[in-house]
Amino acid sequence: MFKEDAKEAVPIADLVLNTLLAVTPLRGRTGSDLRTAIGAFKANAQYLIQTDQSGPPLADIFDKARLAGVLATQLDVVRGIAVAQTPQTLGATLIKNAFIEFTLATECWIYAETTFASRNDVEATRQIMNAAFAPMEEIVADNMDYATYRALIELHAALSYHLVSTARPLPRMLSFQFAYPNATLYFAYRLYADAGRADELRDENAVVHPAFMRPQGVGLSS
Repeated sequence: MFKEDAKEAVPIADLVLNTLLAVTPLRGRTGSDLRTAIGAFKANAQYLIQTDQSGPPLADIFDKARLAGVLATQLDVVRGIAVAQTPQTLGATLIKNAFIEFTLATECWIYAETTFASRNDVEATRQIMNAAFAPMEEIVADNMDYATYRALIELHAALSYHLVSTARPLPRMLSFQFAYPNATLYFAYRLYADAGRADELRDENAVVHPAFMRPQGVGLSS
């Protein structure tokens, strides 16, 4: 990569990595490993980017963030920061796109390990990820980068297949409405004949106090 391209790419890398640090839990050994990896990359960013050696350490950083417990929604924030950058040189644009691709890949890994509660949750995830993949697939196609385009398409397809397979046996979320407010225990018994599912209703409907739940809300169909 040309020196001018690398110089423009370094601030982009710093900004995105600082955002990743800000949103990722940094407790314990995993957090320490992530801080160390990011610090080492930032200290050598100019050299790594200019000599086209930034890929492996960046892949390691995102893997460490996953192990540290970063959430897919937090990676959305990181990806948004990368998307918002407007580099002028080709090299800096490639670094920007690399960060977007790393966040997408890590989000897919996280969702692959996620236990979903309902089909609605899976469908919401599918829509979010479709919207995230679409612009990158278009950009890569316009750049005629066949290898990256194929990798993105295959990753997107694998995630979609996983989500569809995951959703198939799950119950749906349905709306309900009673005549007046009551305790979550009462509603759980009326809906499921099982007062033990009161906490489930409380969590799904963000109930402030279990003795005073709104008469309308949502619950699992089974």
